[in-house]
Amino acid sequence: MKNHMKVLNTLADETRFQIYDFILKHKKSYTVQDIADQFSIHPNVARLHLTKLCEIGIVQYQFEKSGKGGRPGRVYKASEEGIVLSFPKRDDNRILKWALKSFQLMGQEAVEIIKTVSYEDGFNEMTNALNKEASMKHSIEFDDKLQLLTKSVSLIGYIPSVIQTSDGKKLMFTIYNCPFKENLSENENLICTIHESFIKGQVDALFEQHELIQIDSMINNCDNCMYQINLKD
Repeated sequence: MKNHMKVLNTLADETRFQIYDFILKHKKSYTVQDIADQFSIHPNVARLHLTKLCEIGIVQYQFEKSGKGGRPGRVYKASEEGIVLSFPKRDDNRILKWALKSFQLMGQEAVEIIKTVSYEDGFNEMTNALNKEASMKHSIEFDDKLQLLTKSVSLIGYIPSVIQTSDGKKLMFTIYNCPFKENLSENENLICTIHESFIKGQVDALFEQHELIQIDSMINNCDNCMYQINLKD
């Protein structure tokens, strides 16, 4: 079990947290020099940050040859294993496993029920965010809605981008951090179905006329889940 205080102290450093967030988003391996260049810090400082992140298990390293000769050097990437902090100790993940197994045993009718529940949760969450935003502004523009979509799940990790076409706008967004990754190996199809219903609820609350399409999924050995929203004028 991870030392909770050590995890908190490690991530309390703003630069260190930004380094972890950068590595997590881009799903690539980085050298100490790569991180030093990206954050404009000395390589020794970058090495210290990476070492601290490795110590709590959210970043891992391996040795690779650089192609320039000499000894193999360390390259760092985000760990697949997540960390859950709970005070006092809770075991919510076990409850989730039991619930998912129960839904599968009860059949398609139970799956449809949980899809409805997750959709309503996403819709209501975004509706509340819209109402709060509306109370502070005279009108809510497209950029405001885009910001709400990003903020509402910032820890899950949506990366949105907008493409203007002759038929309207296309909103592409990537989920680089699956919040249910630990359970994907046994319940991948059910979990993705539930999560997609939640996302659809959020999008329906934001945009009246649209088409939501999944482009890529982590269960298909992709690095990220990617969705496209075709917005109709």
